[in-house]
Amino acid sequence: MPSTQNKDKPWDTDDIDKWKIDPFTSADNIAGTFTEESSFATLFPKYREVYLRREWPEITRVLEKHGIVCQLDLVEGSMTVKTTRKTFDPAAILKARDLLKLLARSVPREKAIEIMRDDRAADIIKIRNLVRNKDRFVKRRQRILGPNGSTQKALELLTECYIHVQGNTVSAMGPYKGLKEVRRVVTDCMANIHPIYHIKELMIKRELAKDPELVNENWERFLPHFKKRNLAKRRKPFKIVDKGKKPYTPFPPPQEKSKVDLQIESGEYFLGKQAKERAVREKREDAMKEKMREKRREREADFVPPKEDLAKKEKKRKRKEEDGVEKKKKKKKKKKREEASVDEE
Repeated sequence: MPSTQNKDKPWDTDDIDKWKIDPFTSADNIAGTFTEESSFATLFPKYREVYLRREWPEITRVLEKHGIVCQLDLVEGSMTVKTTRKTFDPAAILKARDLLKLLARSVPREKAIEIMRDDRAADIIKIRNLVRNKDRFVKRRQRILGPNGSTQKALELLTECYIHVQGNTVSAMGPYKGLKEVRRVVTDCMANIHPIYHIKELMIKRELAKDPELVNENWERFLPHFKKRNLAKRRKPFKIVDKGKKPYTPFPPPQEKSKVDLQIESGEYFLGKQAKERAVREKREDAMKEKMREKRREREADFVPPKEDLAKKEKKRKRKEEDGVEKKKKKKKKKKREEASVDEE
């Protein structure tokens, strides 16, 4: 039986982009209005209140085109979006929810409203719980921005995403493929892998994608492989045990004395509770006094005059005296010669 699939399709030409996503219009919604109302609410910080109040009319105007109603509650500090009977796109309410999240994370209104496009998505990356130490967290968060925001700009160009670092989160908005790369870069940066390595990798991938011969090949051999180098100083153990070979003895090592045995030997075991506390306090005070004396010696060391070399000074003085005696003798001889020459004349 001949195949019916091999027939000519005059409408299927090469100039058609089969991967193109057409915008969703009201004509595409065959089912009609929604049976239930969907709503999402998001809280926003106090410092965003003035900005949101000023920009809210413009946000309302953008959401009305998609049939979404929005409400700003300044008493509770929340923003709410709801579907209406005019809503035709089921994904519009999810896009509106993401819009509220971006606005709450200090993203400007001009950038945030782009999320309503079909080819845009948002991702809020929480980074505070990835690093325990506060100082280390601040330094690693600064790496995402880079000097004068250069690292952030490079990532935005390579991933085609808008990136906004605010507080304990990183807000990203763009195509799905770019968002995946942004999340990987941010999480690795918090794990102490510098973003510059990912930027190099993305630049190489971008150039390889332009080559038609390498588009469908494995790019693993072209990508750089950076070895992990732990340059931190090795932690020295409190007790360094010699693991070298020791001479063999058939006798076992002597049993180490327990804490109680050491206390009995020193007599601390037989002291009362108050005497023990007094001994601990005195020991602490002695250590503190010793430390204070040491610090005082360090401070006074700057004001101690340097020691002068008296032997060198003595040598110089003697040399000067000898030179002075020799000069006097020369002057006397000169005078005698002059007097003798006058007598002869």
